[in-house]
Amino acid sequence: MTALNASFFSEMLQSIAERGRALIQRREPARERSAGLVELCEALLSGRGEASGVALAGEILARYATLTIGPRIAFFEALDTTFGHDRTRIDAAIAAWRQAPSAANAAELNRASEPRRLELFRRLNLAPGGTAALVRMREQLMDVMDHREDLAAIDADFVHLFSAWFNRGFLVLRRIDWSTPALILQKIIHYEAVHQIRDWDDLRRRIDLPDRRCYAFFHPALVEDPLIFVEVALTREIPGAIAPILADKRDVVDPERATTATFYSITNCQRGLAGVSFGHFLIKQVVEEVSREFPRMSTFVTLSPAPNFANWLKRERGQDASLALDDEDRAALAALDEAEWWRVEETGERVREPLLRAAAWYYLRARNGRGLPVDAVARFHLGNGARLERLDWLGDTSERALAQSHGLMVNYLYDLDYIERNHEAYAQQRAVVASGAVRRLVRSPVHDIVPVSG
Repeated sequence: MTALNASFFSEMLQSIAERGRALIQRREPARERSAGLVELCEALLSGRGEASGVALAGEILARYATLTIGPRIAFFEALDTTFGHDRTRIDAAIAAWRQAPSAANAAELNRASEPRRLELFRRLNLAPGGTAALVRMREQLMDVMDHREDLAAIDADFVHLFSAWFNRGFLVLRRIDWSTPALILQKIIHYEAVHQIRDWDDLRRRIDLPDRRCYAFFHPALVEDPLIFVEVALTREIPGAIAPILADKRDVVDPERATTATFYSITNCQRGLAGVSFGHFLIKQVVEEVSREFPRMSTFVTLSPAPNFANWLKRERGQDASLALDDEDRAALAALDEAEWWRVEETGERVREPLLRAAAWYYLRARNGRGLPVDAVARFHLGNGARLERLDWLGDTSERALAQSHGLMVNYLYDLDYIERNHEAYAQQRAVVASGAVRRLVRSPVHDIVPVSG
């Protein structure tokens, strides 16, 4: 029903746009039809009828899509300057408020304080496919911002709008299985960013077997394009490695006998929505869905990568005054520089304990400039109320994982009785809620670590 409604609305909007385009062509002289993109944006903001406004928004987005890098940057610069704040309007609104601090003047001051580009984005969003086009526009802006930090205000405005447009209330959770339309399944294969899906057979093993689940959030404006999805394995115990989960040939677990739901891959699909957080809503709702389907399911954990651990450890190994490593650890970890060190049993045993101690320090003590855990995956799960449960030695021996984390993986436990308490500890104190097994790996006292709840 949702898809039918979205399709009907889309067709109606397209019809309005086509009629509006005809109106524009009849009413506007040739020189205005060929005006530059900035002039068209000014015309859109000047106020038009609904049909012509929708058509003009579509024309602007179509022209924008043809821009090469140079003109695209020039357009972003215009968004920053030409479509920034209207200082005259702000001054007038401030003066009116000071003279008469009424509700009406407060409302006008609020409207005046917005940069003009916010209203421009809202009007562009009226075009057929406008939301998707604006998400792509932000992706391209993010690419430019690698060298143009002065455009950060535009990016902040995108996040501000997208946070409202992609509010949890608009998102629809759908299970992905073999009956899902092929177009969406192709996108699941394409977007998967944690553990590559090799082919259709690999996908089917992940979504169609009795002990596997996959769920995704969708938005009515992007009805055939998932925003984020999670892959779930139903197991009898907390897994410590990814290979058995992804194996081509394995024993299928009877889901009625499974005790653990393992979230082993969470993928954000839309780069243009970075900074708009709905992952925590996804996990919480999937927990509810799985609990409803399997009431006896008692444990909910992740099997998470550690994509930045190897780089951090390399820096620590290069520091003579490292707090995380002593001379003995540093000497043992020198074996990490040997080719395929992990295949040699003796080398692996020499590396294991110092690496796990270093990993515990990384997760429990290492902080970024804002005082948050340096690991982005940890920030996500701790912020959602999970606790750091276990460090998994050689949990992933793929080439990429060995390069990024020396094979380390991590389990975060979502204990339903303590999620809110854990979230508050992290949000208020930046405290890492961790199990005793992880805390004991750190040699020196760790005062900002919260013991396991319960």
